[in-house]
Formats: sequence, C-alpha cells, structure tokens
Amino acid sequence: MTEQQLMDLEPALAGFLDRFVGCCAYRPTFAHLGTYVRGLLSELPRKSVEPIALRAGTPVRTLQEFLKDHAWDFAAVRDRLAVHALERLATAADPAGLGTVGVIDETSSVKQGDKTPGVQRQYLGCLGKVDNGIVTVHLALAKGRYKSLIDFELFLPESWSDDPRRCRAAGIPDGMVHRPKSQIALEQIDRAAGNGLVMGWLCFDEGMARAPASSRGCTSAVRVSSAKCRARCLVWPSTAGVIAPRRQLRRGRLNTSSTPRGSSGTRSGRSCV
Repeated sequence: MTEQQLMDLEPALAGFLDRFVGCCAYRPTFAHLGTYVRGLLSELPRKSVEPIALRAGTPVRTLQEFLKDHAWDFAAVRDRLAVHALERLATAADPAGLGTVGVIDETSSVKQGDKTPGVQRQYLGCLGKVDNGIVTVHLALAKGRYKSLIDFELFLPESWSDDPRRCRAAGIPDGMVHRPKSQIALEQIDRAAGNGLVMGWLCFDEGMARAPASSRGCTSAVRVSSAKCRARCLVWPSTAGVIAPRRQLRRGRLNTSSTPRGSSGTRSGRSCV
C-alpha cells in the first residue's frame, strides 16, 4: 500500500487493532503492534524487523524484543478476530450465513537448522517438494469482498511430539502433540462454530479429501462441502445407494466401475460436492 492509502486506512486500522489491547500481557508496548502491521502493509521492499522499525523511527532492538519476548493470549486474539468476522459477515440479506465460504488449506515456509518449532524435512507446498521447513494449517472465510484468515495452527510432526525435551527447549507447550492436519482443520471448524460463525460452503484440497473421517466431519459442520479430488473420481449425491459393479468389456479391458442408483455415473477430475 502507498503512504496515502495507509493514511486513508488509518482510522479503520486503529479501531481494528484496539480490539486486541487486552490480549497483550504488557499494555504499554501494545503500540508496537501497530508499527509492525503498518510496516507489513507498506511498500517496503524488505519487510523484516529492521526496515519496519527504521521506517517508523522505532529502535530496532525494541521492536525485536516486542515480537520475540512479549507474551500474548493467542486464544483471546483468535476469538476476538472471529467476533470481528461475525460482525462483518452478518447481513440482513443472508442472516443464516449461507453465503459465507470457509477455506481450509495449509501453507509452508522453508527453514534451515533444527531449532524452529516443527521444522523437519517434509513436503512443502511453497516449493512443491520435500525440504526442510515448517507447515501450518489455516481456516479462512470469504464472502463477497470480505476475506480473512481467522485461525491457524502449527503442524507438529511426530518426530517432535515424541521428543518432549526438544519441544520444551523450543517453547512448545506440553499439551501440544502431533495431530493429522485434517484433525487440526476440524478443530478449527469447531472453534469457528463455537464463536457463532456459520459457513454455507467449505472448500479444501485433496489432502483433506483423502481422509474420509475428516470429510464426513466437515460435511456435518456445514451445509455443503466442496473438495478438490483426484482425477478419475466418481461423483454422486451422498444419499445415493450403490449397486454391484457392472462388468462389461470396453476396448479389450474389463470395466468394473460402481454406479450409484439414480446417478449417471459421471466422472469428474475437478471437484466433488
């Protein structure tokens, strides 16, 4: 954003950030959050701590300590963000929230070394291959022009979960253990529902679709689900019954595909609903 755009946004941004004052353990330093957020929104070519601090006239060390050492109530921040989203999404035209789309996805970041919480060699979507890095699972909401991440959590690999000493050294709470990414996503959906957020649609990729229990959990939480599936995926309504495979020869090959009752058996490589 340009400087003028940031200035125009200032009243709304300040009001938004004020929601989270009580989530900071040491309130006198809360203003540094605004410094950091404005730096991230700016046109700085590098958005690390040093250029952000220098742009705002804040000592670099001060901003580093704020981000590294000052305690925050993460659960409170997450819940207040959900309340803000609920306020923005509630409209007279859609009181049930069926026009809200929930999006589940994971993201990744390359990290070197072995000290960053959750780091190990694993598949990183940002690279499209296995490398050293971390993975987080996210829940986002979208409705019209409104788009917001409302929840995220670090994916903790089993190698970390099985080493409590390593977890404590990295500052990972004792109660945090390895869970599949699909389970983390379902917990995020439950938290959103607990905060009053309703999603008419829920979208996720084939990584979630490969976990049948997770897919069923998603469909029980929202009205409709949409998933990216593998190619050669049979698509039919969930209420359709399945009859025995029909056997016939086609181009010299035996076809044993199952077809649901009342379905044309259409195949789709795009999505299933």
